[in-house]
Amino acid sequence: MADAEAPSVNVAVSATLTKRTQKHARSNGRSGDFKYVLFVLPALLLSASIVIVPAVLTFAASFTDWDGVSDPYWVGLENFQYLLSDRTFWQAIYNNITWTIIFLTVPMAIALIAASVLLNRKKSAAVYQVVLLTPYILSPIANASIWKFIIFDPISGVVSFINRQGIPVSNPLGEPSTALYAVASVDMWHFWGYLAVVFLAAMRQTPADQLEAAFLEGANGWQVFRYVTLPNILPTIALMVAMVTIFSFLTFDYVYLLTNGGPAHSTEMLSTLAYSAAFRTFEVGKAAAIALFMSLFGLVASFIYVWMSRETLR
Repeated sequence: MADAEAPSVNVAVSATLTKRTQKHARSNGRSGDFKYVLFVLPALLLSASIVIVPAVLTFAASFTDWDGVSDPYWVGLENFQYLLSDRTFWQAIYNNITWTIIFLTVPMAIALIAASVLLNRKKSAAVYQVVLLTPYILSPIANASIWKFIIFDPISGVVSFINRQGIPVSNPLGEPSTALYAVASVDMWHFWGYLAVVFLAAMRQTPADQLEAAFLEGANGWQVFRYVTLPNILPTIALMVAMVTIFSFLTFDYVYLLTNGGPAHSTEMLSTLAYSAAFRTFEVGKAAAIALFMSLFGLVASFIYVWMSRETLR
């Protein structure tokens, strides 16, 4: 009889111990999760203080008439209605879209070509990368000064030298039809080397066995790039497309330093328009509304990147 009861007793003891172990594990898991939250808490508080709080305040300010000093006055949707009927605002959107198209094509193509060339240079690739990154690490003020006073200046720059040779050339920054492309060329000169270095790093991660198989099958350089290298770097390209789109709608420094939005608003961007509204006419509410439109375009670019990432992983 005792022998018959022993297995049942052992089973009961085992079940009790299992329940205690599971309960102890759950309590330890909860305490461990709490410890992880404590580690992350400073970063969350920092993000909330410098990102979430200003974003909420900007959203609230967009519905007010505020000069940045006195008490804000609630005006509802008047700022947005004014912007949607303002020709300068639509000109800024058009310029931002044009800028985005330029940067999604020209520097991306140049960077891909340069990275493909540097991929086959084992010894000198590091030197070329330093050269390509030099304009990117220079301050925007230095880059803008080089182009504005040494190249584009009609009195003492390269443009003046060309004019003295009998070839009539005007300052592209002073012509409404060419000013936007002149500023974009300066920014592309400073930015495309960074893209080339990023693409080069991605290309170096292409599996060697795939490259060897392609060459053994008789594929030429273009075919290897098209069918082997390009599919492997598509996630990097998708990320750069999203980042370039976001940066294009946030661009400010080179436009402000070279043309300040002129001439005749031909280089006006949403960022420079918001700056003028906030610090020249002291219409902070209108500037906040413009900032919301800028954030909207950046949000769209982020959604497109997430969609492209999912499509790439399928």
